Amino acid sequence: MSDQQKDLKPESQPVVDELPVLTADDHLKRLWVDAAQEGLFASLPKRIKETFFAPKLPPLRLTSKPVQVKSIWGLYQQKPRSWLTSVMIHAGVVTLAFAVGTNPTVQLGVKKAVTLIAPDIAPYIPQTPKPKQMGGGGGGGDRSPLPASKGRLPKLAPRQFTPPVAVITNPNPKLIMEPTIVVPPDTNVPQVNMAQFGDPLARIGPPSNGPGSGGGIGSGSGGGVGPGRGPGYGPGEGGGFGGGVFRAGGGVTAPVVTYKVEPEYSEEARKAKFQGTVLLYIEVNERGLPQNPRVIRALGMGLDEKAIEAVMKWRFQPGRKDGKPVTVAAQVEVNFRLL
Repeated sequence: MSDQQKDLKPESQPVVDELPVLTADDHLKRLWVDAAQEGLFASLPKRIKETFFAPKLPPLRLTSKPVQVKSIWGLYQQKPRSWLTSVMIHAGVVTLAFAVGTNPTVQLGVKKAVTLIAPDIAPYIPQTPKPKQMGGGGGGGDRSPLPASKGRLPKLAPRQFTPPVAVITNPNPKLIMEPTIVVPPDTNVPQVNMAQFGDPLARIGPPSNGPGSGGGIGSGSGGGVGPGRGPGYGPGEGGGFGGGVFRAGGGVTAPVVTYKVEPEYSEEARKAKFQGTVLLYIEVNERGLPQNPRVIRALGMGLDEKAIEAVMKWRFQPGRKDGKPVTVAAQVEVNFRLL
């Protein structure tokens, strides 16, 4: 080796300062805090100095290197064995289902079990209650000596503008309106296939409006058809169909008690110290007066008669239909209690 080469060799290699090698004891010494044994005020100047003039530490030497590892979030490798296993499992399931479905025993069992799949649940389906048809009726006539003639009923409507007639007395009216009777349109009423108006339940005879009054056809009054009173049809009153009095509901309001008399005890029930409740059926007419009382649930010992006697002195606000007072059936309870 020449002198020139000797001179160049030291210059080609950079000079690196040798760093001290730190041992585990050195690290433990650094973790030990000497100031922990010092007081707060004694260590305060030292902490202030370290805050503004931090001591220089030797450079950090990295002794570990990153190692590349396999990613755990990648896709699984699709092996041929997996494909073959999946195809075999699916083919086996399809074959088993086909074999079970074509088995005569299974098919026969399925046919027998069809009724269990679609049972008859109609009795358990809640039915929408149909509106209850209230009792009532109507009648009319023009004082004819002949009974009302047989014929069809006019149109059913909630209001009446023109009552029906079997005998037309004014053939050329100035305003023609279709005759109607006040009956709910969905009411099932008797009907006959005849051209003229009349009472479907009457006998065939010469045309006649009947011996009633107030227009209409029949032996009653009010412009309806039948023996009742009102613009309806039947033996009742106040309109509607079915006969008898109205009942609360379906456009009919219930009567309300305005004056009440307490019942008296019978001597027999008082001596026996008998108590209970009597349930009565009454009809409250258009004037608010009770009528036609009837015992529904009796007590005996003379208390039933005392209950009727008290209720007949009661006064009511009558029930109404279409704003007009009508006779409405009601049930009232009369209590007998000993003090």
